[in-house]
Amino acid sequence: MHMERIKGIAVSPGIIVGRAFLVGTAEQVVPHRTISESEVPGQLERLAKALAGAGAEIAELRERTRVELGEEPAKIFEFHAGLLRDRALVTATERRVRDTRVTAEQAVADQFRVLVDQFNRMGNEVFEQKANDVVDLERRVLGVLMGKQESRLAQLTEEAVVIAHELTPSQAASLVRTKVVAVATDLGGRTGHTSIVARAVGLPAVVGCQRLCGSVEDGDEVIVDGNEGIVIVRPDARTLEEYRRKHERARRSREALRELSGLEAVTKDGVRVQLMGNIEFPHEVEAVLANGGDGVGLYRTEFLWLTSERPPDEEDHFRAYMRAIDLLKGRPLTIRTCDLGADKYTQEQMADPERNPFLGLRSIRHSLAHPAEFKMQLRAILRASAHGPVKTMFPLVSNLMELRQAKLMLADLGEELEDEGVPYDRSMPVGVMIEVPSAALMSRVFAAESSFFSIGTNDLVQYTLAVDRGNERVAHLYQSGHPAVVYLVKSVVRAARSAQIDCSLCGEMAGEPLFSMLLLGMGLRTLSMVPDQIPVIKRVIRSVTMDQCERLARRVGSFDSERQVETALRDELRKLDPDVFGQWVAE
Repeated sequence: MHMERIKGIAVSPGIIVGRAFLVGTAEQVVPHRTISESEVPGQLERLAKALAGAGAEIAELRERTRVELGEEPAKIFEFHAGLLRDRALVTATERRVRDTRVTAEQAVADQFRVLVDQFNRMGNEVFEQKANDVVDLERRVLGVLMGKQESRLAQLTEEAVVIAHELTPSQAASLVRTKVVAVATDLGGRTGHTSIVARAVGLPAVVGCQRLCGSVEDGDEVIVDGNEGIVIVRPDARTLEEYRRKHERARRSREALRELSGLEAVTKDGVRVQLMGNIEFPHEVEAVLANGGDGVGLYRTEFLWLTSERPPDEEDHFRAYMRAIDLLKGRPLTIRTCDLGADKYTQEQMADPERNPFLGLRSIRHSLAHPAEFKMQLRAILRASAHGPVKTMFPLVSNLMELRQAKLMLADLGEELEDEGVPYDRSMPVGVMIEVPSAALMSRVFAAESSFFSIGTNDLVQYTLAVDRGNERVAHLYQSGHPAVVYLVKSVVRAARSAQIDCSLCGEMAGEPLFSMLLLGMGLRTLSMVPDQIPVIKRVIRSVTMDQCERLARRVGSFDSERQVETALRDELRKLDPDVFGQWVAE
């Protein structure tokens, strides 16, 4: 098969050449291989066990449904159970293994597809539903045959590039301690779970490839270029050599930047900038410190939910925060309360999933609507605050009442802890994440009731420009350098300065060298980013004067298009060092 070059969205830098490992629903990754005659009995035995295993799962589901919902709803599983006992279907599947010499997986996928097509051809709604039931059963049988995807990831014995249509949060989180060396998916945007985890653990990643899964088979050689957002399937010798050279250049550049980790982030004219790390898991504090970070500016606590089989309790929260505090050894930790609601995890829990969850019950709204869960988290944060410099911030606040409600809850819990004799920091700073245009426009009002601001540009860009950041079809419209975004960031920084409260920026913009001078020029002195991005941002800061940055910010403030903004920023970065910043100055 010939070489294919597929364009996606670059979300985590680096270049990797490796073997493809397909992850997704089981039927997407059925191995296409023929078997020898001696393998036939073994495959038939696997098939029999898988059908029995799927039957046991169906029986358990039916019984649980009968107990919880009654006899009538439990009948929906009768068709599934009947199919598994249908000798015609079972015999036809066995015959496929014998006659066409394919694996049990391939025989199931092929024979069940015949049945699905038969039902669909009947052109009736009832039969279409039956076709869906057959697909569901096929997935269940294949799941028993091939194992759950998370466990397949954990069992990898050699380095692999994960290729998927889309990764669930738990699949993304399970990449952390595996042999996975890079990730590429059909769906997704810069700020989805896959992208966040890939950047956090330093895996090159490209998302939004749209047609990748249909072009790759398990074991194919692939190149993932997380700098340019390209995946090359079955590369030829010339392309392989070109990318090996690129990989080596990037490795040398990374090593040179890593040498900066022990130096301070200070401009040439002596202005100190705080560079913090964004983390999802407490152990990432080690990466923040190894890269020369000053602390944690954003701890995304929703990963406590997204990576566990059960919702976390107060002790789970407390243990995670204490682990981060211990590793930070006196450096600050800023904990964001959970940002759930727009993710699949929460939507799947709902009886009636929301049509547009990003404009629905998410973040602070979700927390206030689930007070028991929210109080559990707040109590754990307060308890942890006695052991190190902890700040708390509330995400996606869009009106003053949400902030006041959350602060009131925090105050009540403080009194509760006091009555119990449990220590906590009574002056713990409580801040707001500015992620919604309404909050940015009312930042002067919010500043009067906040200890600090943290500008979350990922959501601020999305809501200001009305672009779904996870939709690869409109990814090109998601522009951090849009003049409207620049204007809102500038006005939030001014409001914070006027009220004499701290203001940091913790969105993707913070880790993009392209924007560093502009952000400093607008008055920001604290930036929080993925740990691996700290050295390159430090390099920019140590190469410029504050006067240069302020002049650039004034010039950019007069532009009316994102193209003008980004061209000006590229030109300035190119002047600093085109070799070091090559990937950011390329048009």
